[in-house]
Amino acid sequence: MPNSSLGLDFLARTLRTIGVVLLIFLPFGVYYFGIYTALAVFSGGVWGIVNLIFLSAVVRSAIRPEGIETARLVVALLVKFPLLYLAGYALLKVPQFSPLNLLIGFSICLAVLALKALGRALLGLDKGPNKSGNLGEAAR
Repeated sequence: MPNSSLGLDFLARTLRTIGVVLLIFLPFGVYYFGIYTALAVFSGGVWGIVNLIFLSAVVRSAIRPEGIETARLVVALLVKFPLLYLAGYALLKVPQFSPLNLLIGFSICLAVLALKALGRALLGLDKGPNKSGNLGEAAR
């Protein structure tokens, strides 16, 4: 089954972009906002990345032309819901981490995902026969 332009390859590229954004933010955040604020935003972002990874695993296991992969789906659900949300609760209980900073970190994931999808839509990269990735020809 070929991947669409907003499919699995798009998600993998978006996760890499989110990681780069978080790594770029970390030293500047430590310098300008302090260690705990920067770590809270970074931790929220990492939690968001892991959440998206497990969410995509759940969707890939449950929605398939060949049928549901029950074993993978159960493992992904058992890891995603109890363990991931327990980790999120533990992050909220760290006294030095503000819930707002954790929310900002998690929102970075959603913002990057939305901006990448919007950029593809505005540039028209998903239309026409040219899907080679050449921006010059695709934007015409």
